[in-house]
Amino acid sequence: MNNPLQQLIQRHHVHPNNPFVKFDKKDVELSVPERFQKQVHLHPEQIAVKTREYVFTYNALNQFANRIARAILIKRVQLRCAEGDRQAEPIAILFESGASIIAAILGVLKVGKFYVPLDTSLPQARINYILKDSQAGLLLTDSKNISFAKKLQISGLEILNIDEIDSSISCENLDLPLQPDNFAYIIYTSGSTGQPKGVIQNHRYVLHLTMNYTNSGHICANDRLALLYSPNFAGAVRDIFCSLLNGATLLPYDVKQEGLIGLSNWLNQQEITIFFAVATMFRHFVNTLTQQEKFPKLRLIQVGSETVYKKDVELFKQHFSNDCIFVANLGGSEISPIRQYFVDQETEILGSTVPAGYAVEDHEVLLVDEQDQPVEFNQIGEIVVRSRYLFCGYWQKPDLTEAVLLKDVQQENKLLYKTGDLGCMLPDGCLLHLGRKDFQVKVRGYRIDISEVEMALINTNLIREAAVVESPDHLGEQHLRAYIVPAPQQALSLRELRSLLLESLPDYMVPSTFMTLEALPLTPNGKVDRLGLPAFSQAQRAPSENLVLPRTSTEQILVDIWTQILGIEEIGIHDNFFELGGHSLLVNQLIAQLFNTFSINIPLITVFELPTIAQLAKRIENTCRILVQKEVPDSTDDYDEGML
Repeated sequence: MNNPLQQLIQRHHVHPNNPFVKFDKKDVELSVPERFQKQVHLHPEQIAVKTREYVFTYNALNQFANRIARAILIKRVQLRCAEGDRQAEPIAILFESGASIIAAILGVLKVGKFYVPLDTSLPQARINYILKDSQAGLLLTDSKNISFAKKLQISGLEILNIDEIDSSISCENLDLPLQPDNFAYIIYTSGSTGQPKGVIQNHRYVLHLTMNYTNSGHICANDRLALLYSPNFAGAVRDIFCSLLNGATLLPYDVKQEGLIGLSNWLNQQEITIFFAVATMFRHFVNTLTQQEKFPKLRLIQVGSETVYKKDVELFKQHFSNDCIFVANLGGSEISPIRQYFVDQETEILGSTVPAGYAVEDHEVLLVDEQDQPVEFNQIGEIVVRSRYLFCGYWQKPDLTEAVLLKDVQQENKLLYKTGDLGCMLPDGCLLHLGRKDFQVKVRGYRIDISEVEMALINTNLIREAAVVESPDHLGEQHLRAYIVPAPQQALSLRELRSLLLESLPDYMVPSTFMTLEALPLTPNGKVDRLGLPAFSQAQRAPSENLVLPRTSTEQILVDIWTQILGIEEIGIHDNFFELGGHSLLVNQLIAQLFNTFSINIPLITVFELPTIAQLAKRIENTCRILVQKEVPDSTDDYDEGML
């Protein structure tokens, strides 16, 4: 069938000028280290990973990973762990985004163990839970994060600082016998039990995922891929291995530290050819652009993890070249990708959202009704995926695994995964994604089970009842909103509540707005009547009771900017940006607006440290005053050092 996807690929040849080599299906039955070492042999002096601090060729990265692998073996022997008994062993890794974590991942895989990625930005309580639940006995880290690692409260956890590995340890390949069905990693996502759940993937899954992205996008050794996410996010698996298993160059960019305001310059300076982003991040990134940026090297933009809108395609067409292709992907932590939809400057999107797209090799999509019977074209059903290349299950949760991962009675070598997503199949084979059928939602690309957020609210002991919903803001971005009933005799402070939530939840899981109710509405059978919950409005997003109006022109400008970004009419100078619904991606929009208005670069961390208009205005005025003084010639004698 010559569908629109195939027509677009034929129109562009996808990668006409670079030496693309098809990812052979037989390589899916290797291990990740075997495929990686093939690239080392083919491209030993090619740059594998490049950061501000490090540049590793494939040969150097392989040698570093080998030394880490051997250090792991030595550590396990020292702890008297018999290798035969501990072959399938989880090893936690705790680094900031960069070259070290890539080497650590490869080192873990080379010794036949599987990695559990941690992120230093997560609450310590959540990290402790992941370590305890995963049963990791060893944690890899570096000198920069060793102090943080030693604070983790896990009995018996051993720590290996890879910066202190003995230089005499061999850097030769270990060549241990590894199988494609060996576990590769566990990544933890939000869970309905009130705690995160671990998704297990094996080497075969990683290689098959890489094969599909490689062959559909013609990824090759000449490509330069951006890594915008921490490895504890499932999308980072795609970025890392689509690069390193194809001889390409991987370039990490820490969005949390650097912000989106400098991303466009970085993409050009580093000559990035491919970058992957969740749809929300892409949207916020494009909003920092003017019409002046050009991206001559960028040929492929991959987005996914949440709904992609028609306006996203319009932004793509507005800011990127005719040679660049935009790809919407449907997948998740358990499966990725199962559908793709390719877009260029000629593609027309008829509805308000971009279709999930057309078939991906080895992933068959079925649509079933409530009785698990197939539905016809143009009818809505639950998306069920039939494939050999699905996730291995949820770590230590067999009941949860059995509920969604089923044996296929028709094809014995395949499994069925019930996604919980709704879809509709068009007659030409194009799938439309219609959202979730349960209480899981997507916010900023992360899948969140709202039961976990509701439990976290109640566990603060400030809240007696809670209901969390997902709804769009004035710009169409999805947010979590919480309806709360305070516990008896508790003086409720939203600032305190938010602070307590951040001790157990990542920031993307903390509701942006709250509404206090005397009681939650109930259905006749005693369940929360979510349809009966009152609508949120600007009144519920109101600032503090003692509204203080702007006193200076700078404060008034900031009020106007915040009003535009947050969609709130009344903002006082002592209101907190984050308590009004702001988050890290909106901070990037704020910084871009400040640069356009005041022509000064405000570091990302400044907004977190000075989250009110009064605080931020004072910093801006001081900065502008200093810049003006520096521009006055021969004025050093009159300079008042006290202004600093």
